[in-house]
Amino acid sequence: MPAPILVTGVAGFVGHATAHRLLDRGERVIGVDIVNDYYDVALKEARLATFADREGFDFHRIDIADAGAMAALVRDHGVTRVVHLAAQAGVRYSIDNPFAYEHSNLAGHLSVMEACRHASGFQHLVYASSSSVYGERPMGDAGFSEDEAADDPVSLYAATKRACELMSQSYARLYRFPQTGLRFFTVYGPWGRPDMAYFTFSRKIMAGEPIEVFGEGRMARDFTYIDDIVDGIIGALDHPPAPGGHRVLNIGDSHPVGLMEMIETLERAIGREAIKVMRPMQPGDVTATFADVSRLHALTGYQPKVMLAEGLARFADWYHDFYRTGARS
Repeated sequence: MPAPILVTGVAGFVGHATAHRLLDRGERVIGVDIVNDYYDVALKEARLATFADREGFDFHRIDIADAGAMAALVRDHGVTRVVHLAAQAGVRYSIDNPFAYEHSNLAGHLSVMEACRHASGFQHLVYASSSSVYGERPMGDAGFSEDEAADDPVSLYAATKRACELMSQSYARLYRFPQTGLRFFTVYGPWGRPDMAYFTFSRKIMAGEPIEVFGEGRMARDFTYIDDIVDGIIGALDHPPAPGGHRVLNIGDSHPVGLMEMIETLERAIGREAIKVMRPMQPGDVTATFADVSRLHALTGYQPKVMLAEGLARFADWYHDFYRTGARS
């Protein structure tokens, strides 16, 4: 029987969806999460509850920065593939809570790599980086390329994600185990994160409350639907680099959308107009993100399928069911 795949951050948005997809194709999955209170713990617990009847799923409530616990978990279960998605997320949160990023993103990433390098027959570590590593730059016509410099982060969150990439580059060369870093571009969809703009906007629009539009609506994001993101994660997992190889790949939709257009699309999905309050750009934010996904496509055939209007409509339906009809546990 194939060894189980370890998914860190399994109570999180992307980890939850990735673990379910792996289970759907017959993999065994070990899920790890500390289930912290950065956002609604009840939502995280509800995500975990969806695994209750899934055969082949084993959950461990562990802090990824606990190097001993992570090493024992990987060793004792014979793990040879890891999808490392656990991290302290959020650009603005890092302004006031810097040490949360040092603990989860730096110490946590090192802990996971240490567990992997000591594992027998280890095959591939896929980990989450971020489009935020590109910093502030013109959007251009072709998207942000992995060849572009990523040495001017505008937030601590971005700096920790870039640091993780450099740590992985070092470990891949030193210890000869393959690694792939995925630079995520604005993931959205059902079961999403409440700190994301589309989620916050939905709650306020449905409640008839004003929404704050930062950057005075001039920002643009490469909104990428969760199912497409999972396609890319698993595609990358199935195509490891050679021993000692490390690469970073963009994973996004490659069709950036202006913030005002996103709001208009969300209004149509909800069936209600937003009350908008324009605000200046916030510290740590960047004006635009735009993914060049040609390398991921060449490697895996990755091709985003869900357009923003369809994806936000699916999210709005889920939101209504989860928060308005008692589905929330």
